[in-house]
Amino acid sequence: MSKQSNQQEKSLLSQAWRALFPYIRRVLVFSIFTSLLVLTPSVYMLEVYGRVLASRNYSTLLMLTVLVIGAYVMLEMLEWVRKQIMHQAGNDLDKTIRNPLIHAMFAAQLGNMKAGSNQALQDLKTLRDFLSSQAFLSFIDVPLALFVLVLIFIINPVLGWFAVAGALVLSLIGLLNGRRVREPFEKAQNGSIAARVYAGGVIRNAQVIESMGMLEHIYSRWQQRQQEFVKQQAVASEYAGANAALSKMVQTMLGSLILGMGAWFAIRGELSASLMIVASILGGRLLAPLVLLIGSWKQVEDVRECIVRLDRLLTAFPEPEAKMPLPAPKGLLTVEGVVAKAPEGQTQILKGVSFGVAPGGSLAIVGPSASGKTTLARLLVGIWPAAIGAVRLDGSDIYGWDKEALGPYVGYLPQNVELFDGTFAENIARFGDVDDEAVRKACRMVGLDAFIESLPASYNKQIGDDGAFLSGGQRQRVALARAVYGMPKFVVLDEPNSSLDEAGDAALVDTLRRLKENGTTVIVITHRKNILTGIDYMLVLFDGRIQKIGKSKEVLAHMQSEAMGRSPDGQSSKQPEEVQHEA
Repeated sequence: MSKQSNQQEKSLLSQAWRALFPYIRRVLVFSIFTSLLVLTPSVYMLEVYGRVLASRNYSTLLMLTVLVIGAYVMLEMLEWVRKQIMHQAGNDLDKTIRNPLIHAMFAAQLGNMKAGSNQALQDLKTLRDFLSSQAFLSFIDVPLALFVLVLIFIINPVLGWFAVAGALVLSLIGLLNGRRVREPFEKAQNGSIAARVYAGGVIRNAQVIESMGMLEHIYSRWQQRQQEFVKQQAVASEYAGANAALSKMVQTMLGSLILGMGAWFAIRGELSASLMIVASILGGRLLAPLVLLIGSWKQVEDVRECIVRLDRLLTAFPEPEAKMPLPAPKGLLTVEGVVAKAPEGQTQILKGVSFGVAPGGSLAIVGPSASGKTTLARLLVGIWPAAIGAVRLDGSDIYGWDKEALGPYVGYLPQNVELFDGTFAENIARFGDVDDEAVRKACRMVGLDAFIESLPASYNKQIGDDGAFLSGGQRQRVALARAVYGMPKFVVLDEPNSSLDEAGDAALVDTLRRLKENGTTVIVITHRKNILTGIDYMLVLFDGRIQKIGKSKEVLAHMQSEAMGRSPDGQSSKQPEEVQHEA
């Protein structure tokens, strides 16, 4: 990723924040009036003491009461309007980064990174909710406190400087609060995410844990993560609570001290009694936004961590630019000196792999565990990039191909089958527009049609989350039907018969035959020799390198000879270029 693209992607959140400025300006206008209206109780008290009690006039009391009730209603309406404006701002922020965020999460998941979890969506929700919270509104109210400070200076400059001193003390408390809370809160956040992810893995593997009595040990490991999170959260809460109490004390004390100092000036005849009370009230209001902000600092830190995580994810996985449309592929596969490793990994898994398969050809990839077969499969369908070299389909790098455009021409059956909540037809049709005839054809190819048609709702039967009510073999057949749906031009099958019985194996062999008749290029990764019937070529992968490659019968004969301790019969394995030529 280039530095320029990094800078462009970093600006995504900045652009989203800048788009919120019109909302914030509108809230500021309303905040001017709310800042005045919050003084309503104080003004009412002064008027009652100064006018009503002195004049003993019931009409004046009634009119003041009606006015103060109207002021209260207006205040609450304006507060509601402020929150609604920022709620809309949060929705706009969500719309701006939602699609790029989903793409980034998806890309991170493809790379087996922790950032691919749904934590990012929770972070977006936290950020969106924060914008309409009282904590964020207090941020907006802080500049308006300067207006209150000006009023105090007008009443008496000495009282004004005294209020400034109180504000500086409170700001210092806020600064120290942020520094003390940040580290333990960050650790608590990370610990919370780790504990939640671990618990999710435990729940997904409940059957294994229960059957082998692992629950107590697993629970103990989860408890360690949970206790560390709770410990750090307790430390952060202790600091935040102490500073919140201290800030509240400073606010209350400042109001009383200004009242006392005002009384001193009143005794000297330099200040009236009413202005003395007004200055005291204003002194308390001056610090109110800061006190509220410090009291909500835990929420502020939470949002700060969310912004850091979102920015890191969006920067690491920028939304791809629109690609030039390419013609429909015919199935010509070319692997050019591929060196590959897992994303974020350092160890090379594939080490200079080269071969080619012509349109309509078929290739079986075999080899021991950890030889790089699944990594090669991921490169062949463009999930992972090659560190060196390229995988090309019809001459174009398949990793850079627009997957939305390429998808209908590619079929992929991963080693770990994943199905989705929906009907059989929706899963097989890849959740696009369902072609009923194509769905039935795919099911007939893999031998799944009789089972589905025996069900009450047939192809419209809900399969549950990840095919919950299906057996392992049935799930694999559904995934195989999805891979061959629409008769794609290029199909990669990673251990397609790992969960199949004899009937399933026979159906798989028939599926491979039909794909070949259709002119589909087929790559099969397998440990079983019984499905190699009809496969044109075989590639033996060992320690990330091609050990043998050639026609299937010749490679099998060579391997059998070596297994029996004899030398090959003189027919050498074909080189990659010959495979390309003869396929």
